[in-house]
Amino acid sequence: MFGVHGLDPLGAAHTAFGLGAVLLGLAVVLMKKGTPSHRRVGIVYMLAMLLLNGTALLIYDLWGRWGPFHNLALVSLITLMCGLVPVWLRRPKAWLGLHGTFMSWSYAGLIAAFLSEIAARIPGVGFVPGVIVPSVLVTAIAAVLIHTQVPRIAGVLWLRSDLS
Repeated sequence: MFGVHGLDPLGAAHTAFGLGAVLLGLAVVLMKKGTPSHRRVGIVYMLAMLLLNGTALLIYDLWGRWGPFHNLALVSLITLMCGLVPVWLRRPKAWLGLHGTFMSWSYAGLIAAFLSEIAARIPGVGFVPGVIVPSVLVTAIAAVLIHTQVPRIAGVLWLRSDLS
């Protein structure tokens, strides 16, 4: 489809869900936390991520069988669920920090995959460097930001009576 290898209808749906998740996740990152808008956009992000990973688990163009990217889709689903369950249960006591940390890692993984997909398709860039370099850079930057910003934001939000 459109002359892009692997972009059959399933690949096109996967791409659409991925682009949607990137934009929705960016909106969640930038908006004020704990608001009704944050919750609504976050739910749509979750749905986009579920559909993105669901389609990823159905794509076998690269190896013709289960491969490492299928494992990463499972990791992404686990990360997403680890970010959502504490919000739904309001447990453990530090649920807000867990939510922020796991949802941030969910988005970081999405950005790493997004940039890897682009880099691996640049002519002259090999598959391995196209995947490894963006993944390592995003992971390093995300680790610093998540470690420094999530506890600060969660601490400020925790002081609000409607979240405790």
